[in-house]
Amino acid sequence: MTGLKPWLTSAQRSKLDGSDDALFYEQPRFVTHVDDAFLKRLTQLYRDRLKSGSRVLDLMSSWVSHLPEDMQFETVVGHGLNAQELARNPRFDRWFVQNLNQQPSIPEPDASFDAVLIAVSVQYLQYPERVLAEVRRVLSPGGQLIISFSNRLFYSKAIAAWRDGSEAQRLALVQEYIRQTAGFSKPEVIAEVNSPLGWQQWLGLGQDPFYAVLATAV
Repeated sequence: MTGLKPWLTSAQRSKLDGSDDALFYEQPRFVTHVDDAFLKRLTQLYRDRLKSGSRVLDLMSSWVSHLPEDMQFETVVGHGLNAQELARNPRFDRWFVQNLNQQPSIPEPDASFDAVLIAVSVQYLQYPERVLAEVRRVLSPGGQLIISFSNRLFYSKAIAAWRDGSEAQRLALVQEYIRQTAGFSKPEVIAEVNSPLGWQQWLGLGQDPFYAVLATAV
């Protein structure tokens, strides 16, 4: 397993709330954590990059996966930390609950998926190099990894490297996660930021920025 460079220290992996993540996610949250424009863009990205009939693993998910309603897949497996949320998700053929910060091994066979999705959750991984090594293991050759995020987060549960970074630094951080994991192509970056006008910002208007980092299993 290729480890991350030394700049990701123990302190940078730390969280303000160091309690078991399972406690934080014990109560279901049947909400979306980004705005509708972000979700529409994410669904379009999935439509553009995923293939009908493929096998999909939706890591760190919840009650909605944002997959295109007009696309059918061979199987969609969900993962998260709240069983009630996962049970509500209509796209899942099956799902499992697991704290990846405590147990990064994914309980699936080698090369069992054509795509792995991590939507608006990568900021909570304390050992992303271990998780992404597992992602590469369960992806078939040519399979797609799609990591998406915005600027929203549960601040107390994001790692320090994420909390302390600018949006550009966070984007670079995710790219480095992929570069430091053997078996992935050079990461592809999508960054769409719509800066609100002054009065829109004052009123709390404007769209959430959309970031995605993609890579192919090689």
